Amino acid sequence: MTYVVTEACIKCKYMDCVEVCPVDCFYVGENMLVIHPDECIDCGVCEPECPPEAIVPDSDDRANDWLEQNRTYATLWPNITRKGEAPADAEEWKGKPDKAKEFSPNPGKP
Repeated sequence: MTYVVTEACIKCKYMDCVEVCPVDCFYVGENMLVIHPDECIDCGVCEPECPPEAIVPDSDDRANDWLEQNRTYATLWPNITRKGEAPADAEEWKGKPDKAKEFSPNPGKP
């Protein structure tokens, strides 16, 4: 099992999860994070740290549409090892449905 970042992260990108990850398996995009599934050690410490509850185990049905995106973008985006600033409007986006259309394939800044 691995953990997957889902669309709930889009435009929220709080990054609390990055601080607790013991193996630095998070990668940063312009408006969301992803987890490299081959680097994740399945410890689960990131899951409860995510304010929008965007991190789920790959066994969760919500992970189905996002596992391959996590795998793909973890190879394209830079690794992030320290928590950065969440977007100024993160609270406004938290909990909004259908955020997949807001996804940006552009890399972020670690």
